[in-house]
Amino acid sequence: MNTMNLCLLGFGNVNRTLVELLQHKEAELRERHGIKWRITGVASRRIGWQVNASGFDAPEVLRAPSSNPFSGIRGEECKHYHAWLDAAQPDVVFEATSLNVETGQPAVDHVRDALQHGAHVITANKGPVVHAYEELRDLAARAGKQFLFESTVMDGIPIFSLFRNTLPAIEVKGFKGILNSTTNVILTGMERGLSFDESLGQAQQLGIAETDAGHDIDGWDAAVKVAALVNVIMGVRLTPQKVDRKGIRTLTGEAVRSARNAGSPYKLICRAQRTKSGVTASVRPEQIPLTDPMALVDGTSSILQFETDIFPGLTITEENPGLYATAYGMLADFIRAAGS
Repeated sequence: MNTMNLCLLGFGNVNRTLVELLQHKEAELRERHGIKWRITGVASRRIGWQVNASGFDAPEVLRAPSSNPFSGIRGEECKHYHAWLDAAQPDVVFEATSLNVETGQPAVDHVRDALQHGAHVITANKGPVVHAYEELRDLAARAGKQFLFESTVMDGIPIFSLFRNTLPAIEVKGFKGILNSTTNVILTGMERGLSFDESLGQAQQLGIAETDAGHDIDGWDAAVKVAALVNVIMGVRLTPQKVDRKGIRTLTGEAVRSARNAGSPYKLICRAQRTKSGVTASVRPEQIPLTDPMALVDGTSSILQFETDIFPGLTITEENPGLYATAYGMLADFIRAAGS
């Protein structure tokens, strides 16, 4: 049984939780899937390019204080990304750096270089999927490697692999859904009597919303997810900038409560529809009748309904996921890559 070298690019909540999950599932990975692993590289803006070719002690890495990470941990620091790849010799790179909506960089370069180096790449970053999907998919195929990204939309729910592996030769004509948990939490809070600012503040205190939640409130996060789905599942090139986008910033608590009381609550709805000339896509607040299952999706839950040539309505719902859900998507991709 070979031991796979793993490199973590980005060491925030997602990759930290992934390490916890890898440890928790270590026996199952070994016994059921024939996978042994060790972490030979960890990198982030805070800690630099850290390498231990024989493998870091995973519990020790997780205990490293955020104020002075990797101080006293056995390893060495490389000067740059390519030196890090050369020293760590990864079989798999887990890319979980911050999203750049406009260009997807530097994550696109990270994925490209790792594939060229001979590693599978698993990412939770939507940027490479919306800005360079075809290039990276084809590069991975030529290299005999996997470029996987199940955690980019609806956490670890198997959306991309559903169509890639389980529903072959099916045409997705369109979809609609609720894909941004921050705006959903804010709208739920406003329905319960809070103002917009109060509901946002509560979401930030709970750790659901970022300190700067502009990307969520203005619909950018949802637009990126729509673009990712259109690019991969519908096979049409679409950037987030081409999604007709309107966020929830102008909604008042009074308007949101009135809509709920009238039986048509507001939700930030994502849509895409195939047309003769391509695909039209939008993200905007819409009033949804209570007879629609989407009206019942609140808090951090998500929902996606696909229209296909075979199934008129195929719906996937995720109820109040946590960080383990996102990490699980990366773990599932890891198992797929290891078995390829």
